Amino acid sequence: MATIPPEYYHQMEAIQAVDFVLVELTLYLDTHPNDQDAIEQFNACARESRRLKKNFEQQFGPLMQYGKSYSGVPWQWKDSPWPWQV
Repeated sequence: MATIPPEYYHQMEAIQAVDFVLVELTLYLDTHPNDQDAIEQFNACARESRRLKKNFEQQFGPLMQYGKSYSGVPWQWKDSPWPWQV
């Protein structure tokens, strides 16, 4: 397995934090579907999640499989560590 730079962990932690907020807001909005402030916060976090993931993938390779992330040449999914291994 390749040596993982500290920036990998910093970026992964930021992604996980924003995605956690998205999960919590989803649960809240399931019971409060008309809360405009929560919807705006959800949309802002969704944009931030996409931005963080794009930056991560540009530096460290794909995060999500099944067409949600692109691969460079050669095929990057064979490279470790995979996101779920750290």
